Amino acid sequence: MSEETGTPGARPGPVPVDRLRLELPPVHGTAGEERAHRKERLAGALRLFARLGYEDGVAGHISARDPEFEDCYWVNPFGRAFAGLGPEDLLLVDGEGRVLRGGRRVNELAFAVHAAVHRARPEAVAVVRTHAPYGRALSCLGELLAPVTHEACAFYEDHALLDEYTGAEDGERIGRALGPYKALLLRNRGLLTVGASVDAAAWWFVAAERAAQVQLIARAAGKPVLIDHRAAVAARERFGGDLAAWVSFQPLWQTVASTS
Repeated sequence: MSEETGTPGARPGPVPVDRLRLELPPVHGTAGEERAHRKERLAGALRLFARLGYEDGVAGHISARDPEFEDCYWVNPFGRAFAGLGPEDLLLVDGEGRVLRGGRRVNELAFAVHAAVHRARPEAVAVVRTHAPYGRALSCLGELLAPVTHEACAFYEDHALLDEYTGAEDGERIGRALGPYKALLLRNRGLLTVGASVDAAAWWFVAAERAAQVQLIARAAGKPVLIDHRAAVAARERFGGDLAAWVSFQPLWQTVASTS
């Protein structure tokens, strides 16, 4: 007798779909619950980025809009390693770069870019702007992400290039260059991504960095064959939305949540 089926020699039948667990973005009843969730995910994404090597000295930030005070944002403090950050370490900063909650300084020049992007994209919850090698390398070529893989098609006609060197004082220009897209390549500086959740924005950064890596490897080996327009658009429509990004981020989240 089969221990699992309870019937001798019986082939298991399909499990009803409504009994299969599927993770979806949580819905919170209060601003306080949503705030705690965003801070938890923000700190976890920073720890993940430390593991992935997306940290460069004091540079690099992830910011998340506060669900109650929508002109204020949670962000990592200046001079603290990503790997050791928890929700309690995050700063609440207003659009002028003033710390409202927390006991450390914020990188005001870097945060100015985040504040400008948040203002330009009020529907975006999170902004990621940190330093990863392949996105920076591709930005030095002044190129967009090409549809050379199925995964890269998530960014097909949904990202932009700011093809001039800009400093932190050009935050408003960066916000305009991003436009309605999910990602921006800043020439000689690297990647910036946004999302309707911390999870989505973090996943788009990871996915864009990986797409840049594959693109550079393929170019070094020969001449990449691009996916045609119709197929690239179809792929983007299937998995280029923020819900798909949220789902894709969950395995990565589990790796940092289990050790927090």
